[in-house]
Amino acid sequence: MLRRWCIPLAGLGLVLGMLAVAGPAAAAPAAHRSAAHLIRPAAHLVRPTGHGTRPFVAHGGPANAASSTNWSGYAAASGTYRSVSASWTEPTGTCSGSAKYSSFWVGLDGYNSSTVEQTGSEVDCSGRTAEYYSWYEMYPAYPVNFSNTVRPGDHFTGSVTFNGGSSYTLKLSDTTRGWSHTINASLSGAANSSAEVIAEAPCCTASGGILPLAHFSPVTFTSASVNGSPIGNFSPTQIIMVNSSGTAKDSVSSLSGGNSFTVSWLRSN
Repeated sequence: MLRRWCIPLAGLGLVLGMLAVAGPAAAAPAAHRSAAHLIRPAAHLVRPTGHGTRPFVAHGGPANAASSTNWSGYAAASGTYRSVSASWTEPTGTCSGSAKYSSFWVGLDGYNSSTVEQTGSEVDCSGRTAEYYSWYEMYPAYPVNFSNTVRPGDHFTGSVTFNGGSSYTLKLSDTTRGWSHTINASLSGAANSSAEVIAEAPCCTASGGILPLAHFSPVTFTSASVNGSPIGNFSPTQIIMVNSSGTAKDSVSSLSGGNSFTVSWLRSN
């Protein structure tokens, strides 16, 4: 989730190397935890810093397309949103000996605002071992890992709902294993200005860089819904994750039926 705000690349199709100047709303807050927090205790292994860095869509770029150094998927970001939900199957991680990270989530905010309210699952690589788990976060509060077992092939359904005032309900269910968590949380001042369904390479290292993207099998998000309607009804931005050279780190399919798409891993860096 959002730990440091790493500067993302501009919209797809723009000349690489051009600098995009973000306004005051996109000012980068200081990191609120150190590299010492990158690795969780052995009971939970890895929960890295850095989810939630928003993509930046530069003026003049093609409509409904953007690149980001750590997000991929779809985001509705042209209005006010009260709910987002989707389902997905936990992918299989292939680990080759070095630490890598990937997460899959639904959330409100973070695209063009400084908070993120989100919940999802993870597959990270600790050496050659793939570690699977799930979590929620109300940034800037610390993330919370759920203790339930997660395995590849588990079917997840996640949702985040704004109830009014400062009240949110986050729900994550593993229907394969039969567990579910409903979190009622408060966060003042959230803009509710975006709703997204995302695969992510967490950010950041101690020096501010994006963490390597774990090799995951293709993950398909289905029933992606915003405000109770298919996300495709909101002209969402398709986000492609790229490295610092602008090379795609994964691929994102077009929306099928207005509410389903697949993210496929291409490279870690």
